[in-house]
Amino acid sequence: MNILVTGGTGFLGRHTVWRLAERGHRVLFTGRNAREAAAVKSLGRHDVDFVAIDHGSAAAHATLAACCRGMDAVVHCAALASPWGRRQGFERSNVEAVNEVLAACRTRDVPKLVHISSPSIYFEFADRLQVREESPLPAPVNDYARTKRAAEALILDAALPHSIILRPRAIFGPWDNALLPRLLRLIRLGRVPLLRGGRALVDMTYVDNVVDAIEAALALPANPVGIEPVFNVSNGEPIEIGDLLARIAAAFDVPFNAAPRPYFAADLAARLLEAVARLAPDWEPPFTRYSLGAIAFSQTLDLSRAASHLSYRPRVSLDEGIRRTGQWWRETMENTPR
Repeated sequence: MNILVTGGTGFLGRHTVWRLAERGHRVLFTGRNAREAAAVKSLGRHDVDFVAIDHGSAAAHATLAACCRGMDAVVHCAALASPWGRRQGFERSNVEAVNEVLAACRTRDVPKLVHISSPSIYFEFADRLQVREESPLPAPVNDYARTKRAAEALILDAALPHSIILRPRAIFGPWDNALLPRLLRLIRLGRVPLLRGGRALVDMTYVDNVVDAIEAALALPANPVGIEPVFNVSNGEPIEIGDLLARIAAAFDVPFNAAPRPYFAADLAARLLEAVARLAPDWEPPFTRYSLGAIAFSQTLDLSRAASHLSYRPRVSLDEGIRRTGQWWRETMENTPR
């Protein structure tokens, strides 16, 4: 297949590029950072092509349409994934970019689109267990969740011949530059605050398992009949947040000390930090109400739809994924000047 991967310089995007190229597909990937693109190409074992694109820019529509010429599928990984940021940044990266992808797919008659969404759209400040794709969606908790939900609506309304939406939960692994650094920063505080007893159940997803789901979506001959083509993805191994942080600390050789903290006090501190950050929009607070809520309240996903229609089974266990990530960190990041 000829496959375009947007956001191929990012964490999930680069893993997708490498895997699809290894499978013998002809891969073209896009991104904003030419230096990172060179790294993606040099670290891969197969030739891939790169085109620079800045989603939301005046040239983006034409560039993306040119990239889609002759493509059999698009995997749309490009997004702004952060618990904090400027609203217009989320709109540009998560909504306008989807409009550009949809327009390019229509213009070039690309038959398949796989879009990477997020279970953040399920989040509310309450425990939610075994959430299904058709579960009612609460009001978006932040601009990231709001724009990812809006992007999904655009894709479903577009009614392309073959489109799949994946909602992978908390992706981690080598080259993670979002979740892992934040968790390590929390651990390195010295006394990790365990909110609500540290018993919240969380789902994580090792990056190779997400790429497995992407491959399965690309191989699906047609959209499943009778359901929206939306699929939860995770490792399917819910774990208490206190136990998870202890395992990560051990894998990264970082001392781990935890202490129970009242949730209401932490939430109040997050509200104050967010108020300050609104006065300095380019500053990300050390934690937000959402990031605290994500470790204070349980959220696990039901994977039965992905198992039934994509034959999805996580191949890499949570412990093995943490071990691989810790090994990569010690071999790569600890020796990299920062």
